[in-house]
Amino acid sequence: MLHRTDVSHIPPPADLLPSAGGRTLVSVIGAPIDAISCDETCAVIAGWADRRESRYVCICNVHSVITAQQDPDFHDVIQQADMATPDGAPVAWMMRRLGYRDQMRINGPDLMFRYCAQAARRDERVFLYGNTPETLETLQKRLHKAFPTLQIAGCYSPPFRALTPEEDAEIVQRINASGAGTVWVSLGCPKQERWMAAHRGRINAVMVGVGAAFDYHAGTLQRAPVWMQRHGLEWLHRFWSEPRRLGRRYLVTNTRFMLQVVKQLLSR
Repeated sequence: MLHRTDVSHIPPPADLLPSAGGRTLVSVIGAPIDAISCDETCAVIAGWADRRESRYVCICNVHSVITAQQDPDFHDVIQQADMATPDGAPVAWMMRRLGYRDQMRINGPDLMFRYCAQAARRDERVFLYGNTPETLETLQKRLHKAFPTLQIAGCYSPPFRALTPEEDAEIVQRINASGAGTVWVSLGCPKQERWMAAHRGRINAVMVGVGAAFDYHAGTLQRAPVWMQRHGLEWLHRFWSEPRRLGRRYLVTNTRFMLQVVKQLLSR
């Protein structure tokens, strides 16, 4: 069993949630987030993938956490996930404030890239679900260039409308027949998390929601410079890159998050 935290860093019981299966869950303004490292995350996912277990992993940033607080159904999706990692720098910062001093952010692009490198060495097949056909085509080429032995079992760009039951059953059968151990899902929050939750028990693989990771690795979106990533400023780069789409999310949602963080810290 993996020990995901140093016991000397355990915060007061008010922030430590009931755990299951060796997990250590921490309440970040009510959202249950795993205290875990990136290496441990990859190892746990790989173990599930080797056994073709039907699981789903949520990678939670500020938007995810605030949405979970406002939407009870989405909160259930996060709560019932097999793993929920701290994506956004503010979420990881809050966990450090709660006592997990070594907790770093585990974001979709980095996790996907690191895992694909390991999957290539293990001969694990991966499936890519979401985004546009053009992005998927470029993404496959770039992944194969980075990892020549990586086995991409298939990819699928769903339409913007909801799939019919027949279409959904067909893609489920296609994924299962592909032999993929992991399915990397790029539909955006909260759509990808809801999709994964709805398909647990149907898809015989680990589903990981990675948001814009496909766009970053395909080069259709420019990621923030490394120094901004290291200093927790990636959100600022995204804001300046897509102000119309992300302006309200960052200005309103981040402000709401910080107010809730202050409330939680003061109540400890």
